[in-house]
Amino acid sequence: MKEFDKARLLHIIEAIHYIETFIEGKVKDDLYNDPMLRFAIERQLEIIGEAANHLSDELKLTNPEIEWRKVIAFRNFIVHEYFGIDLELVWDIIANKIPLLKMVVERMNATL
Repeated sequence: MKEFDKARLLHIIEAIHYIETFIEGKVKDDLYNDPMLRFAIERQLEIIGEAANHLSDELKLTNPEIEWRKVIAFRNFIVHEYFGIDLELVWDIIANKIPLLKMVVERMNATL
């Protein structure tokens, strides 16, 4: 289980790295005006949610500072309700939630 969790954590770390790379030098309006940027970020959020869904319950329970259910639910929303995605919410996630997720996931990865 430990190696399985480690692989999923690495998927999350990689997706976060891509998001950070994609938004470097960008502002919120770029998300509205650049469909390729928006779709690239949405895809990485899907990957984060899918990887989070496959982390062991034990690992998620020992790291409650992340709202794992919301991470997974947002992935499901992006996949199934792709036409109604709120870009304000996407920007809020990448600006305010991803930094904490990155810190926690890197810590989790280091302790496995």
